[in-house]
Amino acid sequence: MRGLLRIAVLLSALLSLPALFPRMQVERPGPVVLIMDGEEAIEQARFTGKTFLQLMQEYRALGVQGVALYEQSVRNWVNRGLLTFHPANTLQLVYPNAQIKPGWFYLTGPADLLDAMVARWNIPTERVLIGTQSWLATPVNVDFFPAGYDLALARELKAQGFYIVARPFDHPYRKYDVELVPSETDAVAFAGLDVLGYKDNLEVVAAGLQGKPVAWIEGTPQRGFAQLAKALPVKRLFSIRPEWQDKLSPAETADKFVLAARERGHQLLYLRPYKQSGDTQQFLTILKRDLERSRIPIGTPTVRDFNPSPLRFVALVGVLAGLALLVVGLPQPLGMPAVVLLVLLALGVARGDAAPLLAAMVFPALGFLERHLQGLRLWLAAVLYSLAGVVFLAALGSTPQSVLGLDPFRGVSLTLVVPPLLVALSFLPTAYKPALNFLYNHPFKLGEVAIALVGLAVVALAVLRRGNDAAPSIVPEWELQLRAFLQDVMVRPRFKEIFAHALAPMALLLPWPSWIRNTLLVLVAVGMGSILNTFAHYHTPLSISFFRVLNGILIGIGLGLVGVWAFRRLREWWLR
Repeated sequence: MRGLLRIAVLLSALLSLPALFPRMQVERPGPVVLIMDGEEAIEQARFTGKTFLQLMQEYRALGVQGVALYEQSVRNWVNRGLLTFHPANTLQLVYPNAQIKPGWFYLTGPADLLDAMVARWNIPTERVLIGTQSWLATPVNVDFFPAGYDLALARELKAQGFYIVARPFDHPYRKYDVELVPSETDAVAFAGLDVLGYKDNLEVVAAGLQGKPVAWIEGTPQRGFAQLAKALPVKRLFSIRPEWQDKLSPAETADKFVLAARERGHQLLYLRPYKQSGDTQQFLTILKRDLERSRIPIGTPTVRDFNPSPLRFVALVGVLAGLALLVVGLPQPLGMPAVVLLVLLALGVARGDAAPLLAAMVFPALGFLERHLQGLRLWLAAVLYSLAGVVFLAALGSTPQSVLGLDPFRGVSLTLVVPPLLVALSFLPTAYKPALNFLYNHPFKLGEVAIALVGLAVVALAVLRRGNDAAPSIVPEWELQLRAFLQDVMVRPRFKEIFAHALAPMALLLPWPSWIRNTLLVLVAVGMGSILNTFAHYHTPLSISFFRVLNGILIGIGLGLVGVWAFRRLREWWLR
């Protein structure tokens, strides 16, 4: 029975591999476009005494090919001198004999600009003649109402070959059946925490954007984006908040952008200038150089879309075979109840994506059930089963939405918690009543308690440090520096995996009592779960995840073998 199930797992994994090719063809890093924030660049141009276009030409020589243009508010046009704005009480002072409505607000300026603004608002307005000028009167304060784009600037930038990113902002009194962004726009990045038209006008907005790509901003989920993404192409955008960038050196900032392009699939790199122009030039110089070193081209990014292969459903057979192996591998009669609980848990957490979650929970533990294997062959079996689970997880979970990060993997914590629990469960004896009596009567030993507490602390730390946003207090400064160093010289492995693979030789090649060996193997299972956890980051290219896992295996097993040698020498010295 087990032999047939192993063959089913192997064949399913081999047949599921081609299902990964459509994803691999579109997730190669680059091309990326460097986009400068238009508003902040305008401020820097004023500070340096240059025109905006002159400054952008300087940035262009350093690799910047894109500009983000914000939709202007009425206040912006007033500050630029294109509009004159007065509430009723101040305008009455200027024109004491005019018929001015108390509490209203008045604007005057170029007629075409006023007409364009009125077309964007769904509030009542009036045109009145006051003095010798035509004024636009509104019953509400329109100071921060959307007032269109600088179309002349957009045309000039487009004529010079820049990639234009429009940044519209929403307002409860705006219309959506007008031109939402300039025709020169290449991509749209919404400002604020909501997309344009959230929540009742998303269909109108999707039609009004006319197929222009929308930017999925890293770390800034915007309500309504998932609905728009169903109708519009999506490109991943990475940026750093100004207050955070001010704390980083130009080299550190450039490193984060290169990492985003190389390992997280970002195509739109949204830049902001430093306060000092010299820092900005240094930042752009380093960024361009490091992108070239990473062989990431700068150019016009393409939409990463693909059709998942029908072969992906072959992976379901492998997942079912893995569940059956778990049933027969666990002590009886625990196998079937444990699998039923896992299936219910996966359905409750991931619902329609339960199969990838089951693969991530089950396969890291299966190698430890091969008790006929001795030494490092047991560890190798655990690695091979985990890699088979990787194929099933990636084949079943890779969709355009998940690769873009719109439909993330559900149940990340379970991939680190469940495998060690299953391995621990596998060590329970079949005759559980005598075992429970033995445990109940076992003499209390501080050493055993200390080891158990250390093991629990390691598992808890692995769960707390999951993902890319672990609390700084959990990750010490020396480790952050080590991460940065490894990131510069290779695809950085995860420390959980290095630690687990290093424990494997220590657990399997040294003469421990069985309870210590089993405890160490439970910790090794955390690393096997981390392998699946690594590939559960769908937005990371498969090749990057593969080399991250491979580097973790090589470094970890190397450190473990050194640890075995050192422990044996230490033991000989102690006994002597």
